[in-house]
Amino acid sequence: MMKIAIASEHAGYDLKEKLVTYLRGKGMALDDLGARSDQPIDYPPVASDLAERVAQGEYTRGILICGTGIGMSIAAGKVPGIRAALCTDPYMARMCREHNDANVLCLGAWITGSRLSFAIVDTYLETEFAGERHQRRVSQIGEIERKYRRKAPGDKE
Repeated sequence: MMKIAIASEHAGYDLKEKLVTYLRGKGMALDDLGARSDQPIDYPPVASDLAERVAQGEYTRGILICGTGIGMSIAAGKVPGIRAALCTDPYMARMCREHNDANVLCLGAWITGSRLSFAIVDTYLETEFAGERHQRRVSQIGEIERKYRRKAPGDKE
């Protein structure tokens, strides 16, 4: 069974709340990791927390929301093992899953209204990774990640 995490910063709070209600109404297993209000908070820690939990396997997929979706996608994409995709329509959501095996969907609350966001999220959650030739490409993304990963001070060879 798919386990989903959703989180936002302040600009995405209202859309996140609508998505939580929508997805729970459909019977989805969903954990709301915040924000808890529309009071300003920084997006990088929110993105990092959700992305780390997806990368560690606590969640199958994640959904992040900020004003444009850009900041969340950049921040989440820094976590090893995360393939974050900013989608503005259902076609992008389908392609990010089929071709890129995206495990974190990013949305822009200022860009997509709630009805369009529902359609994007539905497509993202319903679409499976196509594998085959796309697996080779996703593996190449992982190779790039390993090549450029910075070692933390004290890491052993």
